[in-house]
This record gives sequence, C-alpha cells and structure tokens, in this order.
Amino acid sequence: MTREQELLSALAKTVFRLNGQLVAVGEDLAIPSGMTGAWWQVLATVLRTPMSVSDIAREIGVTRQSVQRIADLLVEGRLAEYRSNPAHRRAKLLTPTDAGRTAVRRITPGHAAFAARLAEEMGVAAMEEALGVVRRVSEALERLEAPRHTAHG
Repeated sequence: MTREQELLSALAKTVFRLNGQLVAVGEDLAIPSGMTGAWWQVLATVLRTPMSVSDIAREIGVTRQSVQRIADLLVEGRLAEYRSNPAHRRAKLLTPTDAGRTAVRRITPGHAAFAARLAEEMGVAAMEEALGVVRRVSEALERLEAPRHTAHG
C-alpha cells in the first residue's frame, strides 16, 4: 500500500469515527428540545434562510430522501412548514415555525456549554485549524468527484 493510500484510509477512518462522535453529541444535546439530532440538524440548516429539501441535503451531505423524511416529520410536528418557492414551483422551501425556533433555542445552553468544554480541551485556535483542514479536504473531494463505482477487471 502506498503512503497516499495509507493516509486516505486513516483519514477516512478518523472522519467516520468523528462523525459518529458528533452524531452522538448532537443526539444528547437535542434531548431538551424533544427532537432528535437529525431533526435539529435539518431545522438548524433553515433557521436563517428557507431552503428546498435538495439544497438542505447538499448542505449537510446526506441524501435528499432522508432530508425529505425528516422535513415531513418536522412539518407534521408543527416545527417547520413548507412555503412556495418562487424559483421552482414544485420544490417547496422548508422554514421553521415559531415552535421550531423555540425548540432550537432549548438546545442553545447545552450546545454553548459543550462548545466551551471542547474549546477548553483543545483550544479555539486548534478548533479553527481543524475546521479549515476538514473544509479543504471536503472541497478537494468535490473537485475530484471521486468515482462511485470501481471497474472490476
């Protein structure tokens, strides 16, 4: 195995582990709101600007179908609503309701406390550096458009 392969494999394993850790933290932080971490993630994505389900999926890196399922549950629970989209008649925009905004605000104290603990553990500068590196890797992967299927010879 080449050094590049070793690095890619180690990076992937570490990012997968980090994803699992962040998902678990999100689930714990979402408890006071009565939502799941996934509901919080989708709702937080549209707090500032209503977005289509496809745009939300691209933003958070998951499938459109999984966001659609969560968006429908948020609407059913009256935490969000669909609005017409002037740019696309069929692709409605998801936006939080007042109840959805209140639910997200219930998460804020725990989120702030956990962010402060993480910053104390690793330092704000290290958090900023890590964010920059992860963004650069993500941008590089977008430019490369890694193949989804490998030819078997």
